[in-house]
Amino acid sequence: MHVLLVEPEYYTQYPPLGLLKLSAYHKAKGDTTELVKGRRYPKATPDLIYVTSLFTWAWRPVWEAIKYYKAWFHDVELWLGGLYASLLPDHASLSGADHIYKGIFSEAEDMMPDYTLRPDWDGSIIFASRGCVRNCGFCAVPVLEGKISSVKYSIKPLVWPGHEKREGCCDKKHHTRVIFFDNNILASPAWRNIFEELHELGLKVDFNQGLDASLISDEVAEKLANLKRDSWIRISYDLRDRGPYVEKAIERLNATGINGRRIMVYTLFNYTDDPQDFFERIKEILNWGAVAYPMRYIPIYALEKNGYVAPRWDPKRLDMVQRARRVIGYGGSFPPYEGLVNKFNKAKDFDEAFGLYPPKRRST
Repeated sequence: MHVLLVEPEYYTQYPPLGLLKLSAYHKAKGDTTELVKGRRYPKATPDLIYVTSLFTWAWRPVWEAIKYYKAWFHDVELWLGGLYASLLPDHASLSGADHIYKGIFSEAEDMMPDYTLRPDWDGSIIFASRGCVRNCGFCAVPVLEGKISSVKYSIKPLVWPGHEKREGCCDKKHHTRVIFFDNNILASPAWRNIFEELHELGLKVDFNQGLDASLISDEVAEKLANLKRDSWIRISYDLRDRGPYVEKAIERLNATGINGRRIMVYTLFNYTDDPQDFFERIKEILNWGAVAYPMRYIPIYALEKNGYVAPRWDPKRLDMVQRARRVIGYGGSFPPYEGLVNKFNKAKDFDEAFGLYPPKRRST
């Protein structure tokens, strides 16, 4: 068969991992595959079509892609899978797809993704485990994956040799990077094995989904400091009661030489908090010397991206956060610059910290 793999025209900086694994699965059976982005006529007539999906609020490009390919190949079986399809299968069933696939396709889960379909991509994306030990109400992981499962004690089989490059005077090979999509890798019983393997292989690493601050012990901090990191150390401060864990994690990371400006703290707002609670968490993060990155809560079943306003928030103050990120922040975040720390420390409340007032006119 010739299998067409479709990534709809929504924004993401990462390749469609599920489709790349499906490509590897079908090639192992002797099929040919083709990956397309958005609505493009394929190079060969497909015998089977897979369309992936991302967030629930990005459903429109998914429907548009399905409509396009069913118009051209109305007799070809089309499957829709991915995050949106798994969370909202009833809504997804109205898209025109012949079949809705919920969850993870287990037969392809442990296969090396077919990165030949994305020769421009320079890193191996890996799930060393699935699931999480937490049960956070704002997160889709407990719904989709449950507790820790699919634990891998070695990532070597999932590091693609094609991501090696020659560099340096000794002409040694180094992998460009490894990106972990684990939802809570430190809760995996295999985390030490994985870290030791990363250190042994000298791989650059990006823990893309973040690390659980409450699990960053002195040992974890030391091992993180010894890795070749390709990005920030990411943790989160979602609820007030997590503050002591976040502060301690930053202290431990600092003690190993990891600068606070390389620690990004995702800060949830528009959930059960209120603006004052959010302001106080941002101020704490800045005083701890780390970078605060506001994350607006969107319900996991939302069909619109920013339509939800929590009971203790209002549209005006939500807009104040967004404007402050653009005007006094950097790249959407609040770094612990002296001026910004002073501004938040002097502010008595949210409105004073996030209010942006035009400069006063000088009297003539």
